[in-house]
Amino acid sequence: MNPKVAIVILNWNGRKYLEQFLPSVIQSDYSNLEIVIADNGSTDDSIAYIKEHFPFIRLIQFPENFGFAKGYNEALKQIKAEYFVLLNSDVETTRNWINPVIQLMQADALIGVCQPKILMYSNRSQFEYAGGAGGWLDYLGYPFARGRVFDICEQDTGQYDETAPIFWASGAAMFVRADLYNQLNGLDEYFFAHQEEIDFCWRIQLAGYKVYSCPASVVYHVGGGTLPKGNAIKVFLNFRNNLVMLAKNLPASQSWWKIPFRFLLDTISAFKSLFDGQATYFIAVFRSHVAFIGWLFSKKQKAFYPKKRNGQLNGWFNQSVVWLHFIKGRKRFSEIVQQEKTAPSTAIVPIRKES
Repeated sequence: MNPKVAIVILNWNGRKYLEQFLPSVIQSDYSNLEIVIADNGSTDDSIAYIKEHFPFIRLIQFPENFGFAKGYNEALKQIKAEYFVLLNSDVETTRNWINPVIQLMQADALIGVCQPKILMYSNRSQFEYAGGAGGWLDYLGYPFARGRVFDICEQDTGQYDETAPIFWASGAAMFVRADLYNQLNGLDEYFFAHQEEIDFCWRIQLAGYKVYSCPASVVYHVGGGTLPKGNAIKVFLNFRNNLVMLAKNLPASQSWWKIPFRFLLDTISAFKSLFDGQATYFIAVFRSHVAFIGWLFSKKQKAFYPKKRNGQLNGWFNQSVVWLHFIKGRKRFSEIVQQEKTAPSTAIVPIRKES
């Protein structure tokens, strides 16, 4: 029998997405599957809709909106399976999207997390912002992906169809070994939402496991279903959480200078936005810096810190993607990570535990 897979969809006022995309999830052809809806205190008619139209689907209800991180942590505590799939409600799946990923993970016990290829729902030949064909991270903590660099999403012409190790898997459609998720205490609940999956994948790798992209599996993502791009809360969470992630996971020999440098780069970005008339973005960035400083002096949840620091980081880009993209004009992933095929060792950085 195939290992049990539990697909968990975290819902918050997403009735229209459940109506549109849940049927595709139900049609998945994997033989040992449970589908669970975890509702984050929705105030629309999501619950009534699920009970009426999908009474066979397990429903977990929370009294309030716990956010992405805590919402999944609380839901997955109540689910027994060998693999969890964290799936956004605005994702359309294909019929055979589960099998290739599980086959890959079953063949290598060190693959702890995996994602499918994520394409745009509105343009099915284009990579989607949330993760493309697998995420990378540059040495200053800027995330990008195979098929997406900042706001530029490439056309999918099969250029990233090889199965490959990556730095982070998208939380829009993330497969993870259940025992490993529990071992690492899941997603950092301080993050609430945004970049918690990158932090989690970083901890996964530091613990000695690998994160992979499996493009043989394909899904289609709407994106921005909960918070649209440019939303002040989204900007705040992305900037704050990125700094927290660096402070948690970088060795002290790097964090002491990289985090102040990121403050400088963030400030430049904020003022550029202000001059472009985006005052909301400007304010959100500076609020994120104040919140990060507050976090530094707070009582931290050590349960969400790396348990080990002796793993290797795949998908780590030891250059500045900001410099190469905005200054050098390189728009595509393959133009930035030019060493990928000729010198794969540049993508792997040993992290040794400091004394």
